[in-house]
Amino acid sequence: MRTLRLDLCYDGTRYRGWQRLPDTENTIQGKLENALSRILGEPVEISGSGRTDAGAHALHQIASFSCHSTLPPEEIAAQLNRYLPEDIGIHSCREASGRFHARLNAKRKTYCYRLWVGREKCVFDRKYVYCFPERLDVEAMRRAAQILVGEHDFSAFCARKTKKSTLRRIDEIRIEPVGEELRLTFTGNGFLYNMVRIIVGTLLEVGVGKRRPEDLRTLFGASRAEAGFTAPAQGLWLMEVEY
Repeated sequence: MRTLRLDLCYDGTRYRGWQRLPDTENTIQGKLENALSRILGEPVEISGSGRTDAGAHALHQIASFSCHSTLPPEEIAAQLNRYLPEDIGIHSCREASGRFHARLNAKRKTYCYRLWVGREKCVFDRKYVYCFPERLDVEAMRRAAQILVGEHDFSAFCARKTKKSTLRRIDEIRIEPVGEELRLTFTGNGFLYNMVRIIVGTLLEVGVGKRRPEDLRTLFGASRAEAGFTAPAQGLWLMEVEY
């Protein structure tokens, strides 16, 4: 039995997220497993580094799977790119240690959230950014973001109740203008369900003056209702997974 590692990208616009679902084949995991099972001639189950939301995108998602097939990794990648829909692409496929697991071995992840803040209508990138029409105090957002850096209880930034620990470590948050966009980049050791999108919504509330930056200190260990709104999925991109 071999273990292989995939590095892939996808436009999540028309999918119901990463995770396989019982009532539809329209998920990234479902499309990959169906294509791999066809190519390798055996049932294949894959594990992703994380479960991106419906409508979210990935520049570099990592997945792992085991199989008996002896087909070379380069051929697996080539055939996947031939059979997968045009909005899912394989950067590489390579041999991995038998103990490698895309989710369990991940050390850090980087997400980017793209905001369109330009005055002109965003026609061509509308599926990949969140169009936010209000004027933002970017410096206030940056001050608030720095409060979130470090290890904290991010329960207020999780959209789903969980019995597991809500402690997470954020190593860096960058807020940078790129043309007509404002890009918020988050790097940390792990993220809770909808965590990045809720942080973005909370920072936007700071940006429009609904919250003060220092108010974010009161959110650690608080309930979900205390934090801001959940920003739409189409602006969220998984950029990198580190091992």
